[in-house]
Amino acid sequence: MIEFKIKSYGVGELACLFLPTLNNRSASNQFRTWIKKNEKLKQSLIDAGFINRQKIYTPKQVQIIIEYLGEP
Repeated sequence: MIEFKIKSYGVGELACLFLPTLNNRSASNQFRTWIKKNEKLKQSLIDAGFINRQKIYTPKQVQIIIEYLGEP
């Protein structure tokens, strides 16, 4: 099993890690839906500097996502 690393990830790159059976666009859309529906996760990301339609997650934002969704 490959160890997941906390680092900057493109939105599509991270989404595909969580949803490997989907293409990049579908995975990104589904991933954004998960974030929108999870108010606590969404607010934590906003507090960490996340803005709508951001293209890259910072390491801090990735850590927050992992805290809510677990490792991919």
